[in-house]
Amino acid sequence: MKARFLDPSEVARAYRDPLSWVSLAVDLMPVIAVFAFGWGATPLVALYWLENLVIGAFTIFRMIGTALASFGSLAMALFMVPFFFFHYGMFCFVHGMFIRAFAAGEDDGAFEPVSLIQWAVGTAPEMLWFVASIIVISALYYVFDFLLRGEYKTSSPPAEMFSPYGRIVTLHIAILLGAGVAFSLNEPLAGVLLLIFIRVVFGMFLTVQRRRKRDARVGAAASVVDDDA
Repeated sequence: MKARFLDPSEVARAYRDPLSWVSLAVDLMPVIAVFAFGWGATPLVALYWLENLVIGAFTIFRMIGTALASFGSLAMALFMVPFFFFHYGMFCFVHGMFIRAFAAGEDDGAFEPVSLIQWAVGTAPEMLWFVASIIVISALYYVFDFLLRGEYKTSSPPAEMFSPYGRIVTLHIAILLGAGVAFSLNEPLAGVLLLIFIRVVFGMFLTVQRRRKRDARVGAAASVVDDDA
């Protein structure tokens, strides 16, 4: 029977890994930002946009890392990394313009990559600390899952290249739903919390998917051993 995301036993299995709890804690940190530092929608969507930039950077590291497994992956990475950098960079740039205009209501004509990053970082004094936590958890995943657990052996530059786009689409949907709730109920806090909730649920989905991939790799390795025997 095909595994289900909402299967409690599967979710519990995914969260036996301490790294999964660290990831959940990072995903829940915006709640602290809202209630302890008074964050509204603008710094929150700016944080999630900066997260996309961090994820994009580690995607490049992962694409390059697949070259450790084969020369063919290295050849593909040499071609696909520049393509991804341009395509994903443009995607994030347009997305950044959208959230800046949508969340902050600003249109000063200074829509440039550096300007967008400066705007996002400057939306809250605590922003760099939250971005740093995202960098740390991304680095931990890269080291433990991708390198030490050998994920680079079964991955490829094309697979890694397409992996971050679902996150951006999810953020777009969350922003629109959060804004709809805020405007319809005239409760900005409800919209912000809905945005965080959607992001946390998406993070849990990624955690379950991560466990499924690990189990699949273990199963494949065991099958190879049995065949050799």
